[in-house]
Amino acid sequence: MSDSVTPAVDEHATAQPRPGKPTPGATMRDTLERIPHLGLIIALVLLAVVGMVTVPDTFATTSNLVSILSLAATVGVITVGATFVIIGGGIDLSVGAVMALASVWATTLATQSYGPFVMVVCAVLVGVGAGLVNGLLISYGRMVPFIATLAMLVAARGLAQRMSDRKTQLVQQGNQAIVDLSTTRVLGIPALVYIFAVVVVLGWLLLNRTTFGRRTYAVGGNPEAARLAGIDVRRHTVLLYALSGLCCGIAAVLIMARTTTGSSTHGDLYELDAIAAVIIGGTLLTGGKGTIIGSILGLLIFTVITNLFILNGLNTSDQLIAKGLIIVAAVLLQRRSLTSRT
Repeated sequence: MSDSVTPAVDEHATAQPRPGKPTPGATMRDTLERIPHLGLIIALVLLAVVGMVTVPDTFATTSNLVSILSLAATVGVITVGATFVIIGGGIDLSVGAVMALASVWATTLATQSYGPFVMVVCAVLVGVGAGLVNGLLISYGRMVPFIATLAMLVAARGLAQRMSDRKTQLVQQGNQAIVDLSTTRVLGIPALVYIFAVVVVLGWLLLNRTTFGRRTYAVGGNPEAARLAGIDVRRHTVLLYALSGLCCGIAAVLIMARTTTGSSTHGDLYELDAIAAVIIGGTLLTGGKGTIIGSILGLLIFTVITNLFILNGLNTSDQLIAKGLIIVAAVLLQRRSLTSRT
């Protein structure tokens, strides 16, 4: 009869959860990850609650909600373009200045004399042209995106100031069709909000339902692998910045409609709002991951925060401090998420 041997028990061994029985923390995390943008939606709801508690008479009114959408529309169009650029592994700091340049160019007396259609075409062409310059400098000039777009920011703002002589240019009465984009309402919502919605839908379709979108993720995730897979990385990068410029041109038309002016001061710090919205929406600064819907939710969070600061009579400088803290928190959460998955 053989003696049975009992294996020694390691008192320092860490107890492992049984297969098939995930820990409660892991279950909650998996559940949150399965619901797209749940954290952003919760943040928006909490901000709405804060608004209804602090300024109940003004926040939940129809006029204020329309004001939030109108304010978000201009930056939102730029945000769509910024999302493509950042997913593609780049950055565009020039979006606000390019929008200002496009608005000034489109509202010169020479351009306005041809009518509103030519004004719109001019704004779009200026935006696309500036985007193409950015893309060519980065792709074929091998400049760092930060430096190339920073140079465009300075140059575009300076050119806008020179063209307008630092004066605000009014949209002439004969071009009322531009202003009508802001004043005309369908179901109580300004036409420019519908233009914003169309840009978002088209951007979503382009990113998620076309070869261009798949190539954008590939170029941002691993440019060398994308090149070996047959993608012309340099040409695609040029197209991404041209797309961002196109969005700046459309945004210039919207801001002309809202303010009835073209000015070299338009779009000041819009690059901050657009990039911050993209980051908060979950797009990685390193590229290769992101969504249009996430970016728009991030933009709405920023816009509602700005609206709450205005309604509560808080200082503008406090808004900038709050936005800076939000950006830092979003980047830290991204880094923590990436670390936990590796």
